[in-house]
Amino acid sequence: MNSTDIELHDVTKTYLTGPAEVRALDDVSITIEPGEFVVLLGPSGSGKTTLLNLVGGIETPSEGRVMVSGMDVSTLTGRAMTRYRRSEVGFVFQFFNLVPTLTAAENVEVVAELSGPDPGTRARLALDRVGLGDRADHFPGQLSGGEQQRVAIARALVKDAPVLLTDEPTGSLDLDSGRQILGLLRRAADAGHTVLLVTHNTAIAAIADRVVELHDGRITSDRHVERPLPTEEVDW
Repeated sequence: MNSTDIELHDVTKTYLTGPAEVRALDDVSITIEPGEFVVLLGPSGSGKTTLLNLVGGIETPSEGRVMVSGMDVSTLTGRAMTRYRRSEVGFVFQFFNLVPTLTAAENVEVVAELSGPDPGTRARLALDRVGLGDRADHFPGQLSGGEQQRVAIARALVKDAPVLLTDEPTGSLDLDSGRQILGLLRRAADAGHTVLLVTHNTAIAAIADRVVELHDGRITSDRHVERPLPTEEVDW
């Protein structure tokens, strides 16, 4: 895995809501360095998730360019976009999106099959990495919320994608489980993944390398954190 830089150049994203035009992002430019752990902070409707979706290739900008490791993601279509999503980005959401009839290992293996050889072994190694090797054969309904989110992170990590995009990954978890998830993401960044974490929880910003605040589709603050807080000390 190579660390990946992300650049947004003059990016605007608009949606039509009936006769009205909603500007979710408004002329946003930002560069995220390889291996940075960046928290995107702001209230609902500020543009955080839209920015994440543009980097992930889930949406395309109305104006501007989205560059990931020198590739213009905003121009990709069809198979090229599928290859990008498969190899360059891993997604973790607030809701775990696990298949209830598959075990933890099988949920991870489904993604592993798309990204390389020996998917069964790689799936179990990914579960070991998130501390769930002993729960590999359990179904989602037999796992706690925190464990299900760790399976979701293993599913993102098994591709060894250089970019991890996480949208409110602790939003439905208690404090202890949330700390475990943040610790896993922190270690992923320390291992070279570029991590973007969307949240409205200001306490989480303390663990990041960098905090970018958005309001009404614009970046209102962009600061580096001199000494990120250890994840076991974060509180909310």
